[in-house]
Amino acid sequence: MDRLQKVLAHAGIASRRKCEELILARRVRVNGRIVAELGTQVDSERDRIEVDGTRIRAEKKSYILLHKPKGYLSDIDEARGKPLAIDLVPTRERLYAAGRLDVNSEGLLLLTNDGDLAHRVTHPRYQHEKEYLALVEGEPNEETLARLQKGIWYEGDLLRVDAAKIVRHLDEMARRQHWNEARRGETWLRIVLHEGKKREIRHLCGAVAHPVRRLIRVRIGPLELGPLPVGEWRELSEREVGELKSGTQREHRIDTKHRQRDLDHRDRRTGGIGQKHDRRAAR
Repeated sequence: MDRLQKVLAHAGIASRRKCEELILARRVRVNGRIVAELGTQVDSERDRIEVDGTRIRAEKKSYILLHKPKGYLSDIDEARGKPLAIDLVPTRERLYAAGRLDVNSEGLLLLTNDGDLAHRVTHPRYQHEKEYLALVEGEPNEETLARLQKGIWYEGDLLRVDAAKIVRHLDEMARRQHWNEARRGETWLRIVLHEGKKREIRHLCGAVAHPVRRLIRVRIGPLELGPLPVGEWRELSEREVGELKSGTQREHRIDTKHRQRDLDHRDRRTGGIGQKHDRRAAR
């Protein structure tokens, strides 16, 4: 369900503000009844919505997985002359990011026009994990990783990760993405969290004296970046959309207190990040 003025705007009727004026002018009908109240919730796929007697075209729901390059903005409202990630995807639908990446971060970006699904992906209540590879300065020890999991106060917010693990060697999938091994004085970390506040990983790592040099998102819930080249995109499968809507992430979901043990087990079982995807592709 979405607000009526949003549905009208996405259908190309007019700008959001102009659509609000159309509603207030009693020129919009939903299922035969005039609607003059802003914020009315409608289902664009089921409800019959008319403007001046003409039925609008229901917007097709789109679900795109993009490998966002560094230097691209994921939020259209913050463009300010910088290139937009959404411009890498040629489509008629108006898409927006479900879970932003800052301009200097890269990796998996989910683009959609499905507000309900975007809410499920981004709201911490639905427990969709976000997994990152972070190249940091220095060599964090186990005590530092424990501090990241315990949490650090930053500008009134308690920031913390669900799990953090040192990645000694990148796997074949990472090398296919041209992600190089850490050099002397650097360390790759694999970090998992489910909330994802703005620049959370950068703030956390900076607070423990290990600033982030590179940040790549490799997974959101059941979705994995896999071998998708930088700047390229693909549509989600029906199965993937269904898993996001249902909150399914069977292979990854585990209580936070056991999350680090699960990461260790997965590394032993798969040989590192991305190996599970390789086996799937080989079948």
